[in-house]
Amino acid sequence: MADPTTPPAAPAAPTEFDAVIVGGGLSGLVAASELVDAGKRVVIVDQEPEASLGGQAWWSFGGLFLIDSPEQRRLGVRDSLELARQDWLGTAGFDRDEDEWGRRWAEAYLAFAAGEKRSWLRGKGLKFFPVIGWAERGAGMAVGHGNSVPRFHITWGTGPGVLEPFIARARAGEAAGLVTLRFRHRVDELVVEDGAVVGVRGARLAPDDALRGVGTNRDVVGEFELRAPAVVVASGGIGGNHDLVRSAWPERLGTPPAEMLSGVPAHVDGRMLGIAEASGARLVNGDRMWHYTEGITNWDPVWARHGIRILPGPSSMWFDATGARLPAPLFPGFDTLGTLEHLARTGHDHSWFVLTQRIIEKEFALSGSEQNPDLTNKDLRLLADRLGSGAPGPVEAFKQHGVDFVVADTLPELLDGMRRLSPGDLLDTERIEREVVARDREVEHEFSKDLQLTAVRGARNYRGDKLIRVAPPHRILDPKAGPLIAVKLHILTRKSLGGIQTDLDSRALGADGVPVPGLYAVGEAAGFGGGGVHGYRALEGTFLGGCLFTGRAAGRAIAAG
Repeated sequence: MADPTTPPAAPAAPTEFDAVIVGGGLSGLVAASELVDAGKRVVIVDQEPEASLGGQAWWSFGGLFLIDSPEQRRLGVRDSLELARQDWLGTAGFDRDEDEWGRRWAEAYLAFAAGEKRSWLRGKGLKFFPVIGWAERGAGMAVGHGNSVPRFHITWGTGPGVLEPFIARARAGEAAGLVTLRFRHRVDELVVEDGAVVGVRGARLAPDDALRGVGTNRDVVGEFELRAPAVVVASGGIGGNHDLVRSAWPERLGTPPAEMLSGVPAHVDGRMLGIAEASGARLVNGDRMWHYTEGITNWDPVWARHGIRILPGPSSMWFDATGARLPAPLFPGFDTLGTLEHLARTGHDHSWFVLTQRIIEKEFALSGSEQNPDLTNKDLRLLADRLGSGAPGPVEAFKQHGVDFVVADTLPELLDGMRRLSPGDLLDTERIEREVVARDREVEHEFSKDLQLTAVRGARNYRGDKLIRVAPPHRILDPKAGPLIAVKLHILTRKSLGGIQTDLDSRALGADGVPVPGLYAVGEAAGFGGGGVHGYRALEGTFLGGCLFTGRAAGRAIAAG
């Protein structure tokens, strides 16, 4: 495996490129890294400043889906490719003619995740936190949605740690004259000649010294054109463009929310999808999307409407905007889109967690590299604080400063605070009180008809959850577990599950199913493979992995000619 910091042999100064990569996020950097390893000449164009190199992946928690890993086996988790395939197909629900390539990508990706993915990443210096997360625990049936076992491997270094070797390889290529980085270059058109994509045209934008993720100007100061026999669209999805999200919102998920938070920066605008379509690429599954229901308003925002997702354990009681408890199996951390669909059909854009200090200390994590400084900065001292008593520092900061948090010593005080954050007479606090009291009675014995308590007890059979993730069952109204906490939750935009349809070499396909000569698509712009490798739903830890896998496929295919 090539050392990513070792510059390749320097060629003569390039007069043309072997590939143009549109987007400096993870998938584009992986493609560039593969091309650099093959001695190819690459130009990466991105409309954002250099500070945002790495794109959305930099902000991520760094979770990666692996199958039957040593980390799983050390924790007593028995996994297999067959079980993972059962979970993936039961989650994806492929049922369309255009799912053919998504299904092929899914099979290829599962083999990758069960095979060389871990060793390939370890060869690039990546390491994993020893406790594996159990995300998307499922909808209650073996053949349905969800992970049967924990598979969410957290990268030591989170999102920046995943990016590090690929940025290093691109920088080494830049030093050797193989890679050219063109920031503040917005692609407005693909150059098509004789039916083949041979380059890009667009606008040079005015310099902007904005920090990573902060909105930038769109002032045009010039034009550009770049040519190459291969163009890779690595521009991401539509999560920062709420108008596009609402226009693509499917009827099956209910009414589009009037108000949403953004889990991605504003530059995740979906522009390149339409541009690629205008040049012959086929867009599929635009109605498939992945948004979260546990969003909270960032008290220290980076971009407009900046939201953070709570990564919850299973113990918090979940109520809709009216005060009705969510039905089984819509428990925290079990079924993202099932919960989104249920809440959307209530006609309201928010919901509530009700919990205790004991639960928040054990079960609340916040998604994102900036919200996990111990893991991101590989800080063992901070990590020890996380494993000790008290809530993690970023969680405690949200509890103290976040506009969506209510903290009280008694249930009447908590309900008063919730009512103040609810519009009109919407919240039935008597119903919430009745549910809390009834649930507490169920805790007082080892039997229960409350399926959430059964799920909590089942989760603690997994050593990782018992150690750092799931609080022992206790009464919500136990003063020793207090104070009481309520969190107002919002819909948080995140990922597009559809996109440009591609074959297994990441070549963009046209409406006739034939590759568009010279055009490739990777990452979220390609639905993480084939225009929809996830089908309707995802298993988590699969978004960064999809960027890695599709970028690698494109880079290797272009290098091979």
